[in-house]
Parts: sequence; structure tokens; C-alpha cells
Amino acid sequence: MDSFSSPSSGSSPKISTEDLMENLKVQFAQAYAEEFLETVRGKCFDKCITKPGSSLSGGEASCISRCVERYIEATGIISRSLFSQH
Repeated sequence: MDSFSSPSSGSSPKISTEDLMENLKVQFAQAYAEEFLETVRGKCFDKCITKPGSSLSGGEASCISRCVERYIEATGIISRSLFSQH
């Protein structure tokens, strides 16, 4: 049984709805950050960095920047679309 479905015992503190919501927000933000970094690494790095070295060329840096900006923009569009539908 997980902590949400187990009966409360005298030794387990009860969590408030506000604390639970805050915990979920933090977990969501962490998951989003991990997904963001994985996408940047998996898509932008593979697309833009053809010869890995100790530094980025101007073209590679520009490509990474554009790729990240497009990902952020696309994520925003998807989020707005999902949250605006009821």
C-alpha cells in the first residue's frame, strides 16, 4: 500500500491539502525539468553538435539556442492549448 491509501496510524502525521498540492507542484516541476533537459540533449545536441569538442563553434551555439527556443515555444503552445480546454 502507498502512503495515500494506507490507513493512518497514530505515528504518521496527516498531510494538509496545501502541503500535498505543493509537493505535487514540486514533483511536476522536477519532472518537467528532467524532460526538458533530456529533450535538449537528445534532440538539440544530436542535431546541432556534429563534432563534439571542448567548446561550441558559433554555428553550434546558434543552432542550440534556436532549438531550445523552439522547444520552449512549442511547450508553451501545447500547455496553453491543454489548459484552455475544459
